[in-house]
Amino acid sequence: MTIGIVTDTTCDIPATLVAEHNIVVVPAYVNMGEESYLDGVELSREEFYTRLPGCNPPPTTAAPSPGQFQQAYEQLAARGVTEILSIHLSSTLSNLYAAAQMAAQAIENVKVLAIDARQASMGLGFTVLAAARAAAAGRTLPDVAEMLKGLIQRTHLVAVIDTLEFLRRSGRLNSLQAGLGSLLQVKPIVKLHDGVILTERVRTRGQAMQRLLALLHERLPVENLAVMHVRARDRAEELLAEVRHLLPAGEIPIIEAAPAIAVHVGPGALGFVSVSAEQ
Repeated sequence: MTIGIVTDTTCDIPATLVAEHNIVVVPAYVNMGEESYLDGVELSREEFYTRLPGCNPPPTTAAPSPGQFQQAYEQLAARGVTEILSIHLSSTLSNLYAAAQMAAQAIENVKVLAIDARQASMGLGFTVLAAARAAAAGRTLPDVAEMLKGLIQRTHLVAVIDTLEFLRRSGRLNSLQAGLGSLLQVKPIVKLHDGVILTERVRTRGQAMQRLLALLHERLPVENLAVMHVRARDRAEELLAEVRHLLPAGEIPIIEAAPAIAVHVGPGALGFVSVSAEQ
Protein backbone atom coordinates (compact mmCIF):
# COMPACT_ATOMS: atom_id res chain seq x y z
CA MET A 1 0.00 0.00 0.00
CA THR A 2 1.19 3.51 -0.84
CA ILE A 3 -0.22 6.36 1.25
CA GLY A 4 -0.47 9.87 -0.18
CA ILE A 5 -0.76 12.96 2.04
CA VAL A 6 -3.01 15.93 1.21
CA THR A 7 -3.49 19.17 3.17
CA ASP A 8 -4.34 22.82 2.51
CA THR A 9 -2.50 26.14 2.48
CA THR A 10 -3.33 26.99 6.09
CA CYS A 11 -0.76 24.38 7.19
CA ASP A 12 2.19 26.82 6.88
CA ILE A 13 4.64 23.99 6.12
CA PRO A 14 7.77 25.42 4.44
CA ALA A 15 7.93 24.65 0.71
CA THR A 16 11.14 22.64 1.11
CA LEU A 17 9.42 20.20 3.48
CA VAL A 18 6.33 20.00 1.26
CA ALA A 19 8.57 18.91 -1.62
CA GLU A 20 10.70 16.59 0.50
CA HIS A 21 7.68 14.63 1.73
CA ASN A 22 5.64 14.78 -1.51
CA ILE A 23 2.75 16.49 0.24
CA VAL A 24 -0.09 17.75 -1.95
CA VAL A 25 -1.30 21.18 -0.81
CA VAL A 26 -4.74 22.29 -2.01
CA PRO A 27 -4.93 26.10 -2.00
CA ALA A 28 -7.63 28.03 -0.17
CA TYR A 29 -9.10 31.15 -1.76
CA VAL A 30 -8.25 34.71 -0.72
CA ASN A 31 -10.81 37.28 -1.84
CA MET A 32 -9.56 40.86 -2.23
CA GLY A 33 -11.97 43.37 -3.67
CA GLU A 34 -13.80 41.77 -6.58
CA GLU A 35 -10.96 39.33 -7.28
CA SER A 36 -10.53 35.82 -5.89
CA TYR A 37 -7.05 34.26 -5.78
CA LEU A 38 -5.68 30.80 -5.11
CA ASP A 39 -3.51 31.25 -2.02
CA GLY A 40 0.16 30.77 -2.82
CA VAL A 41 -0.57 30.14 -6.50
CA GLU A 42 -2.11 33.33 -7.86
CA LEU A 43 -1.31 35.52 -4.85
CA SER A 44 2.02 35.48 -3.02
CA ARG A 45 2.21 36.18 0.68
CA GLU A 46 4.32 39.25 0.02
CA GLU A 47 1.70 40.72 -2.31
CA PHE A 48 -1.09 39.86 0.13
CA TYR A 49 0.63 41.58 3.05
CA THR A 50 1.48 44.62 0.92
CA ARG A 51 -2.17 45.07 -0.04
CA LEU A 52 -3.72 44.10 3.31
CA PRO A 53 -3.62 47.43 5.27
CA GLY A 54 -5.46 49.42 2.60
CA CYS A 55 -7.80 46.71 1.33
CA ASN A 56 -11.40 47.96 1.34
CA PRO A 57 -13.67 46.06 1.73
CA PRO A 58 -11.62 43.83 4.03
CA PRO A 59 -10.31 40.63 2.44
CA THR A 60 -12.00 37.32 3.13
CA THR A 61 -11.09 33.69 2.64
CA ALA A 62 -13.00 30.70 1.31
CA ALA A 63 -12.49 26.95 1.30
CA PRO A 64 -11.75 25.06 -1.91
CA SER A 65 -14.69 23.14 -3.37
CA PRO A 66 -15.08 19.39 -2.84
CA GLY A 67 -14.31 19.07 -6.55
CA GLN A 68 -10.87 20.58 -6.07
CA PHE A 69 -10.07 18.07 -3.34
CA GLN A 70 -11.40 15.23 -5.49
CA GLN A 71 -9.16 16.34 -8.34
CA ALA A 72 -6.14 16.20 -6.01
CA TYR A 73 -7.12 12.69 -4.88
CA GLU A 74 -7.56 11.50 -8.46
CA GLN A 75 -4.16 12.86 -9.46
CA LEU A 76 -2.54 10.92 -6.62
CA ALA A 77 -4.42 7.76 -7.61
CA ALA A 78 -3.16 8.17 -11.17
CA ARG A 79 0.40 8.20 -9.79
CA GLY A 80 -0.15 4.84 -8.08
CA VAL A 81 -1.21 5.94 -4.60
CA THR A 82 -3.62 3.39 -3.10
CA GLU A 83 -4.67 5.24 0.08
CA ILE A 84 -4.83 8.92 1.02
CA LEU A 85 -4.77 10.84 4.29
CA SER A 86 -6.32 14.29 3.81
CA ILE A 87 -5.56 16.43 6.89
CA HIS A 88 -7.02 19.90 7.34
CA LEU A 89 -7.60 23.08 9.33
CA SER A 90 -9.83 22.74 12.40
CA SER A 91 -13.51 22.41 11.52
CA THR A 92 -14.24 25.00 14.23
CA LEU A 93 -12.46 27.61 12.08
CA SER A 94 -13.34 26.74 8.48
CA ASN A 95 -15.28 24.53 6.06
CA LEU A 96 -12.06 23.11 4.61
CA TYR A 97 -12.40 19.80 6.43
CA ALA A 98 -16.07 19.47 5.42
CA ALA A 99 -15.17 19.98 1.75
CA ALA A 100 -12.40 17.36 1.98
CA GLN A 101 -14.76 14.94 3.71
CA MET A 102 -17.37 15.33 0.97
CA ALA A 103 -14.73 14.65 -1.68
CA ALA A 104 -13.47 11.61 0.24
CA GLN A 105 -16.97 10.14 0.27
CA ALA A 106 -17.52 10.81 -3.43
CA ILE A 107 -14.33 9.36 -4.88
CA GLU A 108 -14.41 5.66 -5.81
CA ASN A 109 -11.01 4.69 -7.22
CA VAL A 110 -8.91 5.32 -4.11
CA LYS A 111 -9.52 5.09 -0.36
CA VAL A 112 -9.42 8.53 1.31
CA LEU A 113 -9.52 9.21 5.04
CA ALA A 114 -10.20 12.88 5.86
CA ILE A 115 -8.90 14.03 9.26
CA ASP A 116 -9.78 17.17 11.20
CA ALA A 117 -6.44 18.25 12.70
CA ARG A 118 -8.32 20.42 15.25
CA GLN A 119 -5.53 22.94 14.75
CA ALA A 120 -4.28 25.80 12.54
CA SER A 121 -1.00 26.96 11.04
CA MET A 122 1.93 24.78 12.10
CA GLY A 123 -0.41 23.03 14.55
CA LEU A 124 -1.84 21.53 11.38
CA GLY A 125 1.60 21.47 9.78
CA PHE A 126 3.22 19.32 12.46
CA THR A 127 0.32 16.85 12.20
CA VAL A 128 0.71 16.61 8.43
CA LEU A 129 4.49 16.14 8.65
CA ALA A 130 4.10 13.41 11.28
CA ALA A 131 1.65 11.59 9.00
CA ALA A 132 3.99 11.88 6.01
CA ARG A 133 6.95 10.52 7.95
CA ALA A 134 4.91 7.65 9.38
CA ALA A 135 3.57 6.73 5.94
CA ALA A 136 7.09 6.82 4.46
CA ALA A 137 8.21 4.46 7.25
CA GLY A 138 5.66 1.90 6.10
CA ARG A 139 2.97 2.28 8.76
CA THR A 140 -0.59 1.39 7.75
CA LEU A 141 -3.37 3.91 7.28
CA PRO A 142 -5.26 2.90 10.48
CA ASP A 143 -1.97 2.94 12.41
CA VAL A 144 -1.10 6.46 11.21
CA ALA A 145 -4.62 7.72 11.95
CA GLU A 146 -4.44 6.33 15.48
CA MET A 147 -1.02 7.92 16.05
CA LEU A 148 -2.40 11.29 14.95
CA LYS A 149 -5.15 11.17 17.59
CA GLY A 150 -2.53 11.29 20.33
CA LEU A 151 -0.47 13.93 18.53
CA ILE A 152 -3.49 16.23 18.17
CA GLN A 153 -4.04 16.07 21.93
CA ARG A 154 -0.44 17.19 22.54
CA THR A 155 -0.53 20.12 20.10
CA HIS A 156 -1.20 23.69 21.21
CA LEU A 157 -1.30 27.07 19.44
CA VAL A 158 -0.95 30.28 21.42
CA ALA A 159 -0.87 33.77 19.88
CA VAL A 160 -1.17 37.38 20.95
CA ILE A 161 -3.10 39.75 18.67
CA ASP A 162 -1.41 43.14 18.36
CA THR A 163 -4.47 45.04 17.15
CA LEU A 164 -8.19 44.31 17.37
CA GLU A 165 -8.86 46.11 14.07
CA PHE A 166 -8.63 43.03 11.86
CA LEU A 167 -10.85 40.97 14.14
CA ARG A 168 -13.39 43.78 13.82
CA ARG A 169 -12.98 44.05 10.05
CA SER A 170 -13.43 40.31 9.61
CA GLY A 171 -16.64 40.38 11.65
CA ARG A 172 -15.18 38.62 14.68
CA LEU A 173 -15.49 41.72 16.88
CA ASN A 174 -17.87 44.64 16.79
CA SER A 175 -16.71 48.25 16.44
CA LEU A 176 -17.37 49.20 20.06
CA GLN A 177 -15.29 46.30 21.41
CA ALA A 178 -12.49 47.13 18.98
CA GLY A 179 -12.49 50.80 20.02
CA LEU A 180 -12.36 49.95 23.71
CA GLY A 181 -9.59 47.46 23.12
CA SER A 182 -7.51 50.05 21.29
CA LEU A 183 -8.14 52.67 23.98
CA LEU A 184 -7.11 50.33 26.77
CA GLN A 185 -4.23 48.81 24.80
CA VAL A 186 -5.80 45.38 25.25
CA LYS A 187 -3.84 42.54 23.65
CA PRO A 188 -6.02 39.44 23.30
CA ILE A 189 -4.24 36.11 23.70
CA VAL A 190 -5.81 33.28 21.71
CA LYS A 191 -5.25 29.64 22.63
CA LEU A 192 -6.28 26.76 20.34
CA HIS A 193 -6.23 23.15 21.50
CA ASP A 194 -8.20 20.21 20.11
CA GLY A 195 -10.44 22.57 18.15
CA VAL A 196 -11.39 24.64 21.21
CA ILE A 197 -10.54 28.37 21.22
CA LEU A 198 -9.97 30.13 24.53
CA THR A 199 -8.98 33.76 25.05
CA GLU A 200 -7.49 35.95 27.73
CA ARG A 201 -6.40 39.59 27.78
CA VAL A 202 -3.35 41.54 28.84
CA ARG A 203 -2.85 45.29 28.68
CA THR A 204 0.41 45.94 26.86
CA ARG A 205 2.73 44.37 24.30
CA GLY A 206 5.38 43.82 27.00
CA GLN A 207 2.89 41.99 29.21
CA ALA A 208 1.79 39.96 26.21
CA MET A 209 5.36 38.80 25.57
CA GLN A 210 5.76 37.78 29.21
CA ARG A 211 2.49 35.86 29.07
CA LEU A 212 3.58 34.05 25.89
CA LEU A 213 6.77 32.99 27.64
CA ALA A 214 4.83 31.80 30.68
CA LEU A 215 2.45 29.77 28.53
CA LEU A 216 5.36 28.21 26.67
CA HIS A 217 6.97 27.19 29.94
CA GLU A 218 3.70 25.45 30.84
CA ARG A 219 4.01 23.30 27.71
CA LEU A 220 7.56 22.06 28.43
CA PRO A 221 9.07 19.68 27.62
CA VAL A 222 8.22 19.84 23.91
CA GLU A 223 9.26 17.65 21.01
CA ASN A 224 8.41 20.24 18.36
CA LEU A 225 7.99 23.99 18.31
CA ALA A 226 7.50 26.71 15.69
CA VAL A 227 7.31 30.45 16.28
CA MET A 228 4.56 32.08 14.23
CA HIS A 229 4.08 35.74 13.31
CA VAL A 230 2.43 38.18 10.93
CA ARG A 231 4.85 40.94 9.89
CA ALA A 232 6.63 40.67 13.26
CA ARG A 233 9.86 38.84 12.45
CA ASP A 234 12.02 40.80 14.92
CA ARG A 235 9.71 40.05 17.84
CA ALA A 236 9.49 36.41 16.77
CA GLU A 237 13.28 36.15 16.89
CA GLU A 238 13.24 37.82 20.32
CA LEU A 239 10.69 35.30 21.60
CA LEU A 240 12.73 32.36 20.30
CA ALA A 241 15.95 33.71 21.79
CA GLU A 242 14.32 33.85 25.23
CA VAL A 243 13.50 30.14 25.25
CA ARG A 244 15.96 28.53 22.83
CA HIS A 245 17.94 26.92 25.67
CA LEU A 246 14.82 25.07 26.81
CA LEU A 247 14.00 23.57 23.41
CA PRO A 248 15.11 20.44 21.54
CA ALA A 249 18.32 20.60 19.53
CA GLY A 250 18.02 21.47 15.85
CA GLU A 251 16.38 24.23 13.88
CA ILE A 252 13.27 25.88 15.31
CA PRO A 253 11.35 27.45 12.43
CA ILE A 254 10.09 31.02 12.47
CA ILE A 255 7.15 31.14 10.08
CA GLU A 256 4.90 33.91 8.82
CA ALA A 257 1.25 32.80 8.94
CA ALA A 258 -0.83 32.15 5.85
CA PRO A 259 -3.23 34.80 4.48
CA ALA A 260 -6.23 32.73 5.63
CA ILE A 261 -5.12 33.39 9.21
CA ALA A 262 -3.65 36.88 8.73
CA VAL A 263 -6.99 38.16 7.39
CA HIS A 264 -8.42 37.75 10.89
CA VAL A 265 -5.49 38.53 13.19
CA GLY A 266 -3.70 41.27 11.26
CA PRO A 267 -0.07 42.48 11.29
CA GLY A 268 1.82 42.21 14.57
CA ALA A 269 0.33 38.88 15.66
CA LEU A 270 2.91 36.70 17.39
CA GLY A 271 2.83 33.25 18.97
CA PHE A 272 3.96 29.68 18.88
CA VAL A 273 2.82 26.16 18.10
CA SER A 274 4.11 23.44 20.40
CA VAL A 275 3.87 19.67 20.51
CA SER A 276 4.37 18.43 24.07
CA ALA A 277 6.73 15.50 24.53
CA GLU A 278 5.09 12.15 25.16
CA GLN A 279 5.07 11.26 28.82
